Amino acid sequence: MDRRRFIRKAGAAAAAAFAAPYLLPSGRLFAASGGGMAQHVVLVLFAGGVRQQESVLQRYLADSQGEPYEGNVLYNMLTGAPPEMKIVYGTGPGGINPIPTILGQSLQQQGTLFREMHAVSTGHYGGLNSLLQGNTAATQGLQQKPLNPTIFEYLRRHAGVPASKCWFVGNSIGGSVPLLNYSEHPTYGARYGANFFAPNVTFGPLGQQYLGNAKVYHPEEQLGPVHAMKAFLDNSFEHMVDAPSGIGNTAAEKQDIKAFMAEMYQRTQNGAIAHPPVHDNGDLNTVGYACEVIRWFQPTLTVVNLSGVDGCHSNFTGYLASLHRADHAMGHLWDLIQTQVPGMAGNTTLIAVPECGRNDDPNAIKDQNDWFSYDHSDANAHRVFGLMVGAGVQAGLQVGSEGTPVGLVTDVVPTVADLLGIKSEVLSAGLIDPQSMSLFDRI
Repeated sequence: MDRRRFIRKAGAAAAAAFAAPYLLPSGRLFAASGGGMAQHVVLVLFAGGVRQQESVLQRYLADSQGEPYEGNVLYNMLTGAPPEMKIVYGTGPGGINPIPTILGQSLQQQGTLFREMHAVSTGHYGGLNSLLQGNTAATQGLQQKPLNPTIFEYLRRHAGVPASKCWFVGNSIGGSVPLLNYSEHPTYGARYGANFFAPNVTFGPLGQQYLGNAKVYHPEEQLGPVHAMKAFLDNSFEHMVDAPSGIGNTAAEKQDIKAFMAEMYQRTQNGAIAHPPVHDNGDLNTVGYACEVIRWFQPTLTVVNLSGVDGCHSNFTGYLASLHRADHAMGHLWDLIQTQVPGMAGNTTLIAVPECGRNDDPNAIKDQNDWFSYDHSDANAHRVFGLMVGAGVQAGLQVGSEGTPVGLVTDVVPTVADLLGIKSEVLSAGLIDPQSMSLFDRI
């Protein structure tokens, strides 16, 4: 606490307040039903559209490029030997060096793999909405807040979880991703939303330039920098619909978030963020800051959005590399929770599900290796997998197959609710897809 009190008094804390997400209130509507299996859940929206063939089926190039090379590029997550030849997904020139595994046992060995699930949307935003709303979101448009409550709102309203214990860590402020931290539903809405944080913006070059050094500008003689700072902040948070007046964390929560942001600027400048060992793209940067959020706040619910593999539209080689790095990030995230966050080790559940898959047939675009790329619009793009590990999860269990899928992506909301003890409240609200249920009940 001495460290945090010191930071709160530092000038950097004042600047960090501008970069912090807007803050939402704590408070409880009524008691939750209880009976949860975990104290914390970390949900990873995994990677921006993942083909079954290169992930769970471990076909590498065999089902995409007609080349006879198979193997597992997700060996922190899944059990299976990596490819032996034609390595392009690692580090070094041409990606010839696979990233060493972090975990002694794969997450599949430690937890439960849903080998074949069904995505309700082949689009990214519809898929993300279905994961966070538990609904098909058939009429959900881009640049629109979710129509139905998100898991953040269910948790905060029905379990009384404060905003500082609910975080959505995104990897950008582009598109519609920052809109997903709460819905437009009149019974829920902003007052039960989560803090949204896009570290690649807040701690990116412009954030460092305008906010990182706790600058104080003269209001008359330095209007240029003041206007530049305002433009940066407006652009950073332009997609966030203003919440009603009077909404905010408690004073203590606000101060704690200011202290966190100030320390993150310092740690960023010192190269001390808890990034994965290999740190060379946006997703890995996002996961590093998500680890810092987890260490500092120990949230009840942390949602992390990855999107690097969406490059598959035009570059299959880059897609394989991003998929391999997303697996590296998952191994690092789980290892950090178990070894560096004593308050979460042993009582946290990690869930990873892609929002959609990818097509069976390629498009016409070829990359630097003369390999075809893949979009997401056909039946194959409805095929995804799911992985759970940690508190309440049976180890070494595998469920479902191509012929017999088990689970919908909309099951994630009742599953998180089940883990955190509010399943009956979520089901009673009647706002999730009627076919959705907790994955524990499907087992």
